[in-house]
Amino acid sequence: MHRAKKSSAYFDNASAIAAVKEIYRDLAERPIERNCTLKTECCHFVLTGETPYLTKGEALVAAKAVRNTGRKEMPKRVDGACSLLHPRTSRCLIYQDRPFGCRTHFCQAAGGPYARKEVVDLIHRLEEIDQKLDGTGSRDLHSAVGEALKDLRY
Repeated sequence: MHRAKKSSAYFDNASAIAAVKEIYRDLAERPIERNCTLKTECCHFVLTGETPYLTKGEALVAAKAVRNTGRKEMPKRVDGACSLLHPRTSRCLIYQDRPFGCRTHFCQAAGGPYARKEVVDLIHRLEEIDQKLDGTGSRDLHSAVGEALKDLRY
C-alpha cells in the first residue's frame, strides 16, 4: 500500500519555527507604540480573564524556548498565572520567544491590545503555518506548548 504524501505545503518543525520568528520580527518592526514594563500583570490569567491561544507554529517556538531553559515539560502553576513565569522571579522564561498573543493582546500597561487591523496579515500568516503543519487551529497556551514539547525531537 502506498501512503499518501504530505502536501508540498508541509513544513518541518525547523522551517515552521523560522517562519514564526520572522513574523515576530515583522511585528517588532511595525510603528505601533508599545512600552512593556515587565510587570507581568498580563501574565496572571486568573486576574485578566485572558489566556493566550497559540497556533501549532507558535507552540513549537515556545516549546523550543522551554527546552532551551533545560525543561522537558511545562512548568506547573496553581496560582492562575502563566506556567511560563519563573516561580521565584515572576519573569517570563521565554520572553524573547513569547507567543503572538502575549506580544499583541494582553497588556494594558504596555499600551493595551493591538487593533486587529494592525496585525491581521500576521495572524493570517500564523494560520497558514498552522495549516502547513497540519495543525487544528489555536489552542490554549498550556495545552499547545505541552503538546509541542512532545513533538520536538532533539
